[in-house]
Amino acid sequence: MGKDFYKELIAASTIPLILTLLRSGDSYGYAIIKRVRELSGDALEWTEGMLYPVLHRLEKQKLIESYWKKEGGRRRRYYRLLPAGEEELESLRDQWNVINQTINRSWSRK
Repeated sequence: MGKDFYKELIAASTIPLILTLLRSGDSYGYAIIKRVRELSGDALEWTEGMLYPVLHRLEKQKLIESYWKKEGGRRRRYYRLLPAGEEELESLRDQWNVINQTINRSWSRK
């Protein structure tokens, strides 16, 4: 499989990754894309076309909010985690832990 990940797996991991990154602090789209690439060792390469619809959906769900910030003469839309997003992240973390443990147990069986 190499770096060719299943699209469904990428889609399922997108929201927990975004919420986790925003838990560390406010960020803008390109910085989120860059951080995911760094954390994955260049294995995951998100695009703006993939990221922004998810950010907008999370904003509509009131899990995050956006605001404009001028930086070095350039305006960027930043995103921040809201309390509801923090709660959602905890729920997603619990779900991912169960899935991860189950897969690891099944792989370790002979």
